[in-house]
Amino acid sequence: MSTTALIVDDEAPARAELRALLAEHPHIEVVGEAAHAVEALQLIHRLRPQLVFVDIQMPRISGLELARMLDPQQLPALVFVTAFDQHALEAFEAQALDYLLKPVAPQRLARTLARLAQQPATPQATGQALEALSTLAPLRTLPCHGHQRIVLLPLAEVDHVHARLSGVYLVAQDGAEHFTELTLKTLELRTPLLRCHRQHLVHPERIREIRLLEGGAAELRTAAGHLVPVSRRYLKAVRQALGLE
Repeated sequence: MSTTALIVDDEAPARAELRALLAEHPHIEVVGEAAHAVEALQLIHRLRPQLVFVDIQMPRISGLELARMLDPQQLPALVFVTAFDQHALEAFEAQALDYLLKPVAPQRLARTLARLAQQPATPQATGQALEALSTLAPLRTLPCHGHQRIVLLPLAEVDHVHARLSGVYLVAQDGAEHFTELTLKTLELRTPLLRCHRQHLVHPERIREIRLLEGGAAELRTAAGHLVPVSRRYLKAVRQALGLE
């Protein structure tokens, strides 16, 4: 059975070199390449690769930041590839399978792939990844994209977040909606955004009022005047987060 892989590197020659090395391993199927983190997020969600080789030093959003943006409940095996060795500790804190230095030696790559074969994904491993990623530095910039454009939205400008059938949307202070490949789970774990409903998160610093409704539910009014629902399940946690219990 083959293992699907994605290569993420902002330099095309580096992607081509790694693809050539992987071609010597017929059980590895390279299903795509990405030149930056936002493109990588799209491909990871669409292709669901089992293994991702990612360069650490990329423009604006690094490989380590990309790892923080991945949903820990759907985390592929990560191998960081870089010309510098000072990021090794951070890489393994991000639950990396391995850390390869450029230029990648064929023998060293073979050892990485052997390690992958010895470490199949398990619920326990997923739980460990979830716990480890929750301790990493929070995201401060959230990548969004629309028709022929990419928006890097500062977390401080996010009013609230909601999910619908077409995906996850960040609502900015000015009311503009921005589609993001980040999942609600990633946003809940990797930012201060507060879960208030199965399909909604809110920036706690933007909350101006809690309106209690019949049946134990509630809604929040944000600084931008938006009303965000609070389900009975999350009301107590919201009140505690705001110091009201």
